[in-house]
Amino acid sequence: MAGNENKESPKMIQVQINDQKLTVPEGITVLEAAHEAGVKIPTLCHLDLHDLQLYNQTASCRVCMVELVDARNNRNKLVPSCVTKMTDGMAVRTDTLRSITARRMAVELLLSNHPNECFTCPKNLECELQALAEELNVREIRWEGERMAYPKDLSSDAIVKDSNKCIYCRRCETACNKVQTCGILSGIGRGFNAFVGPFANMPMVETSCTYCGQCVQVCPTAALTEVYHTDKVWEALNDPDKHVIVQTAPAIRVALGELLGMEAGTIVTGKMVTALKRMRFDAVFDTDFGADLTIMEEAAELIYRLKNNKTLPILTNCCPAWVKFIEHQFPELIHIPSTCKSPHIMFGTIAKTYYAEKNGIDPNNIVVVSIMPCIAKKAEAKRPELTKDEHNNVDIVITTRELGAMIKEAGIEFTRLPDSEFDSPLGESTGASVIFGTAGGVIEAAVRTAYEWMTGETLENVEFEQLRGKEAIRKATVKIGDQELKIGIASGLGNARVILEEIRDGKADYHAIEIMACPGGCVGGGGQPYHHGNEEVVKKRIDAIYEEDRRKPVRKSHENKEILELYKTYLGEPFGELAHKILHTHFEERERI
Repeated sequence: MAGNENKESPKMIQVQINDQKLTVPEGITVLEAAHEAGVKIPTLCHLDLHDLQLYNQTASCRVCMVELVDARNNRNKLVPSCVTKMTDGMAVRTDTLRSITARRMAVELLLSNHPNECFTCPKNLECELQALAEELNVREIRWEGERMAYPKDLSSDAIVKDSNKCIYCRRCETACNKVQTCGILSGIGRGFNAFVGPFANMPMVETSCTYCGQCVQVCPTAALTEVYHTDKVWEALNDPDKHVIVQTAPAIRVALGELLGMEAGTIVTGKMVTALKRMRFDAVFDTDFGADLTIMEEAAELIYRLKNNKTLPILTNCCPAWVKFIEHQFPELIHIPSTCKSPHIMFGTIAKTYYAEKNGIDPNNIVVVSIMPCIAKKAEAKRPELTKDEHNNVDIVITTRELGAMIKEAGIEFTRLPDSEFDSPLGESTGASVIFGTAGGVIEAAVRTAYEWMTGETLENVEFEQLRGKEAIRKATVKIGDQELKIGIASGLGNARVILEEIRDGKADYHAIEIMACPGGCVGGGGQPYHHGNEEVVKKRIDAIYEEDRRKPVRKSHENKEILELYKTYLGEPFGELAHKILHTHFEERERI
């Protein structure tokens, strides 16, 4: 509290919202003041997510118009509430005919240049423009006329861009340029035909896009969506010659319930497994197994670098979006990340080798389906260095949203399902692997294992509070025996840039760093259920991840019995010859476009 003693309190002013008198801090917007008064003003382009560091205040859509009351001159005027600051004595009305008509007209004008294909749209019932039309009682489009007619951009394996559905709110531009600092999206054209896209409307695949999906997460319409692969999964499940196995990432189990009538943060692990078995997957496994395997390799690699004076810091390599970020933006640091494959790719590799041999199945007949909170995993599975082996590591990647849609398609009443366990031998996991789903979890899991391997002592308290917190950039020191391990954590690519610039400029002395592309980590991934600006949803998912960790009987990756059996009978030593051959990879310097 001492740090706040000298901080000046904001000046308080007197204002009115719909004749309701309020005392509010000076500098607050009309929109914020209305919220304090319990008055809802509709918004579309506006986003103000403090915890996720996402601020979009372009006032471009004009959906939040209200009327400033000027009784002295009898000249009221319309203003956008999201950017208009309250001043002392200001009076505002949100319920006049003029303000209601202005808001409705703004939506009608947007709809006049918007495809009428709600029934088949990927964002049907999730579209904020659609919801606003209902909320504002829009019953007809009075200005039918010419519409934009741009071809869809289907060039990438991860993101579909449909400029015809762009309403020029520029939320994606803010997410891409200010939050993630990728610099891919900007306004193109003027007037009627304006939309947001890459420079010169280049195909997404030819840009430096990381496919983090944060643009998709904030897009209010279906101008940006993921590439859908649910049909491929149904095809595989109905092919009698294929042995179809599925793996589910840790962040899925704390978000899937939101799509199926449950509260945010509900842990649905057992029900999810039951649903997947009823969909007739031949085996249902846990990506957490791959996460535990990743820790075995990453912790061993960290210790190897420490003991042999090799390149430090080591950067955890579980997030394909941040890997692509460093390839494009910091190619001079390409030698720093861990060479480990990501958990779901490691899992796929083991499925096509160890699992296939153990069960006498031809790897060519195995289809590995990954269910991820991440859109970038779709592109990662197609990376040449991960598909050049005799067999693809992962065949199909779908998101949490796609899984929710498939469960509904299958007519499964999710909330009534009993709990089931993951299958063996790739289904056992530890609490360490669960916390991969939130920012700071990967490095904490690695430290749990590295501590015991480096000291030979039992780690009694496995929760490293200094590695946790809501700060987007965190720095901490963990004492392991005589070694003080300096650790950095960043979530969100803009924050990753800060740490990477420190390393590049020789201003950092970290030993290990975790970077997650999405704010909050995988729980806030681009493929997760849309949270529509509700920060509490992401917080609840994070709390649920740590709760799942606490519930686990085993909380250290190197104590996973199935992992130990895998090394004993197949891989040999962690970071050994065979493990390095099949579980590690390399990266490429890429042009920054």
